[in-house]
Amino acid sequence: MRHFIGIHDLGFARANKILARALEMKQNKYRSRLLEGKVIALIFEKASTRTRVSFDVGVRQLGGSTILLTPAESQLGRAEPLRDTARVLSRYCDGLVVRTFGQAKLEELMAFGSIPVINALTDEGHPCQVLSDLLTIYERTPDFSKLRVSWIGDGHNMARSWMEAAIYYPFELFMACPKGYEPDSAYVDACGKAGARIFLCNDPRLGIAGAHYVNTDVWASMGQEEEQLERVKAFKDFCVDEELMALARPDAKFLHCLPAHRGEEVSEAVFESENSLVFDEAENRLHMQKALMEWVFSGD
Repeated sequence: MRHFIGIHDLGFARANKILARALEMKQNKYRSRLLEGKVIALIFEKASTRTRVSFDVGVRQLGGSTILLTPAESQLGRAEPLRDTARVLSRYCDGLVVRTFGQAKLEELMAFGSIPVINALTDEGHPCQVLSDLLTIYERTPDFSKLRVSWIGDGHNMARSWMEAAIYYPFELFMACPKGYEPDSAYVDACGKAGARIFLCNDPRLGIAGAHYVNTDVWASMGQEEEQLERVKAFKDFCVDEELMALARPDAKFLHCLPAHRGEEVSEAVFESENSLVFDEAENRLHMQKALMEWVFSGD
């Protein structure tokens, strides 16, 4: 039985193959009966548009069906231990796709359940999104070894998954985060020791200089709304606008996992520019997650 919690689950060999497989699925409008007769539970403790729809559609295109569980509609929001939920769902369903807060919840579902678990987002990582972003890059520049990717903004879960990705894919990762919002230093060091080429600074102008791809995200993620005003002050120089993008390569592409707050982390002009790939990224969630589910459920 396989789980997908982070890119490390793929290992070096499969990390390289998964991009090619996802692109093949996209090009061929791939459908299969791999999940025929199987039911995948979508456990969503955080609201979602792209993650929910792309996984739902992906399961159906692989021949399966889904059931959505939210705290408002199940015992997830009540006092029942998660370990009990894991054991019960393992007797009804064939897999769990989980979008939640703490990573420990995924670990408990894996420890007490007996079906595959896929990480659809936690506070510690968003590997499905970052792999979809890498698919978007791979379509255009499959040789990552000469690429510089910039992360501009919070050192949160997306940033952590980008750092993990830099272990398995040979691009340079330049990260510019406001003081006090950098990723955990121990995690940065661990990724570096594992082979990632990560360069961390507090100046967005340095972080974006010479980048082939520029990536950002909202300044306050779900659960951080009460920090919005404080974060606006801390991130005021980190808006990816035309002036900042001009410091990247002339043909640099813009990435954003969505939803975007135009006028905060990105300007309207950059978001809507011909170099913006945000909707290609959104589409690629479907294809990448199908490739990941094929790997999880086929044993291939």
